[in-house]
Amino acid sequence: MQPTMRRTGSGLDPLPAAEQPNWRHHPDYERTQRWLATAEPLVTAGELAEVKAALATVAEGSARMLQAGDCAESFGDASLSRTAAKVTVLNELGDLFGKKLSQPVVRFGRMAGQYAKPRSNAFETVNGVEVPVFRGHLINSAEPDPASRQHDPRRMLWAYHASAEVLGALRTHWEPESHSGPWTSHEALVLDYERPLVRSGSGGDFLGSTHFPWIGERTRQLDHAHVHLLASVTNPIGCKVGPGTDPETALRLCELLDPDREPGRLTLIVRMGGAIERALPPVVRAVRQAGYPVVWLSDPMHGNTVRAETGQKTRYLSDIIDEAAAFTRIVEEQGAHPGGLHLEVAAEDVTECVGGPVAGERQLGARYRSLCDPRLNPEQAFELIDTVY
Repeated sequence: MQPTMRRTGSGLDPLPAAEQPNWRHHPDYERTQRWLATAEPLVTAGELAEVKAALATVAEGSARMLQAGDCAESFGDASLSRTAAKVTVLNELGDLFGKKLSQPVVRFGRMAGQYAKPRSNAFETVNGVEVPVFRGHLINSAEPDPASRQHDPRRMLWAYHASAEVLGALRTHWEPESHSGPWTSHEALVLDYERPLVRSGSGGDFLGSTHFPWIGERTRQLDHAHVHLLASVTNPIGCKVGPGTDPETALRLCELLDPDREPGRLTLIVRMGGAIERALPPVVRAVRQAGYPVVWLSDPMHGNTVRAETGQKTRYLSDIIDEAAAFTRIVEEQGAHPGGLHLEVAAEDVTECVGGPVAGERQLGARYRSLCDPRLNPEQAFELIDTVY
């Protein structure tokens, strides 16, 4: 773990931060930091106000939220055609979701910035050679050789430009007077990339890298830099909550991230796997009783990752459906509004998760193309929504 530095009135104040790249001694590190600090923000304060207003309708129970896209984006997908394909799938899923529930759906793509991933191990063995693990195109290359896997800060510039390309393409799909998006979102993981893109607006500082940043399960420590960074900006934000989240921790996160109890400000993204029946009810109950108007979002995928006999990571559609259904029932039983879904979905017919058209683990190798974790294909995602709702 590498400490990060937070700027204060008296200079630099160190805070611990998990999952950070090891590149501070690279000769181009300082140059990339200076460049990002003067770059145009990728999103505007006006757009963020629209997003927060749209999410407020979800928090209040009159709309739903759908967040979907790649586990880890590829720089190679930063094009008009690839963005259009992803938007088509996102909108078709959103349309089905809205039709099933008779409510408008606010849509977010895991796009225009989802270039970094937390990982369980620092190294992996490929063809008998130990190499640093792939952490997303913002940090290193997916090519499994030691040189390509070195952490390279210049990739932050490539990530910025790729994000700008995707966001430019995404904006062509926005409809006038519509607040449903699709908006951008990514995990605000690499603080050396996120922090220089904080900008000042009339309503306060905002994170200029995305409309909706979220904190992951591995980086939501109360006294760490990720929580403090997102607490300091005005964006609508998300925070993953896993099976180890107790009510006291959830309330402390709400206190730090949404002290003014502002509808649309905070989304709690639930990813609990088989522990959801035990772990989720007391958390929802405590947050609701404390008066925090959060959006409750189900991530039924990240708690259901298994290792197939082939060695590939996969997820079973049946497990994903079970968790999404349990989430909806539990949140409603606690008197809250189940706000929607957070999914990893490909824009093409991949074979990374088992279920629906992928009959078993032996079919995973046919079109397993994810850079990191297994994604649903569109048919599986449609089946999920059709079954649960």
